[in-house]
Amino acid sequence: MITRNELIKKYIDFFKSKHHKHIPSSSLIPENDPTVLFTTAGMHPLVPYLLGQKHPLGSRLVSVQKCIRTGDIDEVGDEVHHTFFEMLGNWSLGDYFKEEAISYSFEFLTNKKWLAIPKEKLAVTCFEGDKDSSKDIDSEKIWLSLGIPKERIAFLPKEDNWWGPAGNSGPCGPDTEMFYWKSNSKKPPKKFDPKDENWVEIWNDVFMEYNKDKSEKYISLSQKNVDTGMGVERTLTILNGLEDNYLTECFLPIIKEIEKISGKKYKGNEKEIRIIADHLRAAVFILGDEKSISPSNIGQGYVLRRIIRRAIRYGKQLGIKENFTVKVAKTIIPIYSDYDEIHRNHKFICEQLELEENKFSETLEKGMKKFSEIAVDKIVSGKEAFLLFQSFGFPIEFTQELADENGIEVDLDEYNIEFKKHQDLSRSTSAGVFKSGLADESETTKKLHTATHLLNEALRKILGNEIAQKGSNITPERLRFDFNFPRKLTPEEIKKVEDLINEQIKLSLPVIREEMPLDNALSSGAQSEFGNKYPEVVSVYTIGSQKNKGWFSKEICTGPHVNNTSDIGKFKIIKEESVAAGIRRIKGIVE
Repeated sequence: MITRNELIKKYIDFFKSKHHKHIPSSSLIPENDPTVLFTTAGMHPLVPYLLGQKHPLGSRLVSVQKCIRTGDIDEVGDEVHHTFFEMLGNWSLGDYFKEEAISYSFEFLTNKKWLAIPKEKLAVTCFEGDKDSSKDIDSEKIWLSLGIPKERIAFLPKEDNWWGPAGNSGPCGPDTEMFYWKSNSKKPPKKFDPKDENWVEIWNDVFMEYNKDKSEKYISLSQKNVDTGMGVERTLTILNGLEDNYLTECFLPIIKEIEKISGKKYKGNEKEIRIIADHLRAAVFILGDEKSISPSNIGQGYVLRRIIRRAIRYGKQLGIKENFTVKVAKTIIPIYSDYDEIHRNHKFICEQLELEENKFSETLEKGMKKFSEIAVDKIVSGKEAFLLFQSFGFPIEFTQELADENGIEVDLDEYNIEFKKHQDLSRSTSAGVFKSGLADESETTKKLHTATHLLNEALRKILGNEIAQKGSNITPERLRFDFNFPRKLTPEEIKKVEDLINEQIKLSLPVIREEMPLDNALSSGAQSEFGNKYPEVVSVYTIGSQKNKGWFSKEICTGPHVNNTSDIGKFKIIKEESVAAGIRRIKGIVE
């Protein structure tokens, strides 16, 4: 048996032995990618460096990253799908390429010192080539040289063996994927058939060697990167000879608690118990994040509300009558002793779960009764779907799921019209931001990113030094900045903040980037985000003169930024609002 902690330690230690620097897991809420709500892969925190910026720790990196993916939430309930998961990853930023990446993967998987997987139980896929890029015979040659027989190598098209970009343009390239024969009763056949369900993907090496431009041409990149990923839960399942991810130590304590609360056994109730365990584990990590996300009807809060309510619904199907989400959460937190944030925010997690469960439980029974009345017509109109959302708290996906179970349709077009009328988050908008993609590197984004630094410091100077950043999000249209403060800002305070920022812009202050050890950065006065985990060497952006502490702002950050505040233009606050108890949000633009 291998434990979660042992697997993670082996992975980190192996890549350290290959001169990689360990970087800590970043927040689940991405800072540098406005195209997604959550960090969906280990590459998200590294976006600026994949696009060419130098990383303070060098060109070889390794991490275990917390991830949330909602794109296949409807698949959760089987043996392998999860909303929250941990991704082991290693990166080369313009350093090594295919030969080293594949050799490292093979060595870690098969060497007795590491995972000791028999070579006979492995197979691989490579990119078959098309009009945009040639067949990846280089990867095939490397696998053959390592002893993988030709009949265990399959060539597949772009839809299977190509990474990115999720949007219309950005870095991308072919990948090679490793598969493990999971069956304990059958021997692996000599010839690899990727469609055989006994072959399970265990690792993926992506070779970012192209940039797809806006005219959809693939141009060879000057900095060729390697981006790899291996899921902790899936790998634990494989290495321990299991065929169900939910029977690993990551889930067993949670399942036992659900069995105890419901009086039902896992066997025979797998789907319901898996969904409850998965969704509440994801909710614990989202609530435990330092960004202070709470259930709501927009953005990350909408996703959080949806998964908590989905877990509650399946709890009711198991016959659970009393509140149970907090009891389950209390079994999840001890499993992850290495994530300080969920222990530090234990109280907030439990309070928010209890509050949301109370809200939803009050209307769930009435809402289900209403749905049954509506379902008689074999179609749910958009107005009826919106009523279920507005009056009974049913997210649209929840209503769709109920409709599918009953073989009826939902009029989504009409629902979206109703939703937009009330300025809420439409389903089409939700779907769009769940997709992965690389950050916008436009000049407007750089202006807004730099303006965020000015805003952070201006708030501290106007409202007090106890102000701390609780999260930010930047799109090409606006910046969003969350901070701790107990009350609404007055119009006079908002004007003072705006004026102070625009004063710094008019002063044409230089924006200087330096790399330094974390301790030096903090002792020099650089601001850091509370609870955020930083590597041992960081990038520090100083706005203003360094002499005699004449700078206006100094922050640990990755970028991108303008070179001088005069490049920003005029800054304007367009909204100030509450997002949670003691947390305010400012939205601003540059003109």
